Amino acid sequence: MKYVLVTGGVVSGLGKGVTASSIGLLLKACGLRVTSIKIDPYLNTDAGTMSPFEHGEVFVLDDGGEVDLDLGNYERFLDIKLTRDNNITTGKIYQSVIDKERRGDYLGKTVQVVPHITDAIQEWIERVAMIPVDGKEGPADVCVIELGGTIGDIESMPFIEALGQFSYRVGHGNFCLIHVSLVPVLNVVGEQKTKPTQHSVRGLRGLGLTPNILACRSTKALDENVKGKLSQFCHVPAENIVTLYDVPNIWHIPLLLREQKAHEAILKGLDLLGVAREPDLKEWTTRTEVCDMLHDPVRIAMVGKYTGLSDSYLSVLKALLHASVACHQKLIVEWVPAGDLEDVTAKEAPNVYKAAWDLLKGADGVLVPGGFGDRGVQGKILAAKYARENKVPFLGICLGMQIAVIEFARSVLGLQDANSTEFDSETKNPCVIFMPEGSKTHMGGTMRLGSRRTYFKTTDCKSAKLYGNANFVDERHRHRYEVNPDMISQFENAGLSFVGRDESGRRMEIVELPGHPYFVGVQFHPEFKSRPGKPSALFLGLIAAACGKLEAVVRNYGHVSMLVTKKSVMSNGHQNGNINKSSNGSLNGLYSNELRNINLAYNSDIRSTVEDLIMNDRFIHRCLALSLGPESFPESSKPSHLLFAYMDWKQ
Repeated sequence: MKYVLVTGGVVSGLGKGVTASSIGLLLKACGLRVTSIKIDPYLNTDAGTMSPFEHGEVFVLDDGGEVDLDLGNYERFLDIKLTRDNNITTGKIYQSVIDKERRGDYLGKTVQVVPHITDAIQEWIERVAMIPVDGKEGPADVCVIELGGTIGDIESMPFIEALGQFSYRVGHGNFCLIHVSLVPVLNVVGEQKTKPTQHSVRGLRGLGLTPNILACRSTKALDENVKGKLSQFCHVPAENIVTLYDVPNIWHIPLLLREQKAHEAILKGLDLLGVAREPDLKEWTTRTEVCDMLHDPVRIAMVGKYTGLSDSYLSVLKALLHASVACHQKLIVEWVPAGDLEDVTAKEAPNVYKAAWDLLKGADGVLVPGGFGDRGVQGKILAAKYARENKVPFLGICLGMQIAVIEFARSVLGLQDANSTEFDSETKNPCVIFMPEGSKTHMGGTMRLGSRRTYFKTTDCKSAKLYGNANFVDERHRHRYEVNPDMISQFENAGLSFVGRDESGRRMEIVELPGHPYFVGVQFHPEFKSRPGKPSALFLGLIAAACGKLEAVVRNYGHVSMLVTKKSVMSNGHQNGNINKSSNGSLNGLYSNELRNINLAYNSDIRSTVEDLIMNDRFIHRCLALSLGPESFPESSKPSHLLFAYMDWKQ
């Protein structure tokens, strides 16, 4: 097993998680199997009880683990399924050591940070690194470890000591340390300052760890003289110093690392140069370029409680992005604090109230994500009512589904006091109730967590069709409350359809409103399994409905057709699926800047010409216009999505 450790210095929030994910993706593109571990030096045993305002979202794994949001980045970038043990916390380590001490495993010894805590950390890393996470048998080739926090933090010291011992124990050629540090640029003189990174590396070396590679965060690429200075004072070869400068979206980071030959430095440090191949990132590059060139906007109103921190809904945002790129639409998220939609705000702050409603009414779709507590609930109910009555595409997740049910009970069934027992324990019409197996005394780890199977009552519904006409689907859950099964007949008689249920048939999982363009609520969290190349079916449905493409997507069983024939490309407009749109200088949502005429031609006779044009002319490459599906290429062409456009740009 080979290990790559990613640490951070100077300040927090530099993007260590994205860097670690990008390194993992780059190594995977080299033909290696990769797993990941995140170390969080806090005393909580997991992230389950932490505030979204303070920590960001709680990411949920298949096994029910409530973990740091960085594990979501790992899963999305690497397309893997991690376990709760892939997130190490100080609380978990101390708990395991204390449990051993209580059992008498230490045979009466004095239990100390060194060696007992440090040994427990090393044993945990070695054990978890061997767990396969990519669906294949046997361990991975490389384990990427991210150490949270900043070098010098008191709470990180046991982990620093353990990792120093670990690097010595596994030996040279099996351990590579990448240090992410800040190189600020002073606005006054525009000079890149290296002193913060010098001090950070000096502190790291003083703790027994020497970086093999420096990943420098800055607003622009490092000057060569700056690299030379860092190399001299940090004892890192200049070719092992890479710049992670600001980019339009994080999908560029793996490409930045590849361009600067970071993979070669890592492979050399791990003695894998003779084993790995050149990184194949064609599909990733295509997707990144498509994302950058999107022009047609789709506006989604995010009506939530934690809108002050976007990381609180990180996976939801990523799922929306994946779906919008698949539909060739530029995503615009309108943040609508749920409380601002309520009548009390209209009295206390009428301007805020008006602004919130203007955002909601100007959106192409409405999304109400999960959450806890009664703050903002009335605003979410009003948002669901607006979407239902005005035929605006709507997706409610977890609490969002419960909100939709409460609103329907009040507005359609006439049960004005209908509510969830979470918000009103004395309600006479409890349409959402506490689950029998839940705990009211312990908060952490007591919810219905992890991957659970949902069975479709019928496949003749939008949700089932978006999932590919599936009979069931496995999605991740995190909730304590559920729709009251005793009221289901009332709802369905009034027109609300519960199309997805658990194996018992009594727990409601998916609700739809027939006759509405797209009104879907789900008890689970589909955002946790969305991937850049495989967008979540229900998010895809929301985006497609919001931009008028749902019929084509549903007809295609939830898969956006990337294959465009000559007949479907017209000089006076464009067509995606079976939806015609007026010309606005874009083709399938990809902005074709400066092009007056685009003609597609694809057959065996001109394929080589097309490839040469794309590969050898940067202008044409930048103006790529469409993506052809893998079925259009012979088996020898392995990339699943290639961009080939024959452009008559000389006219």
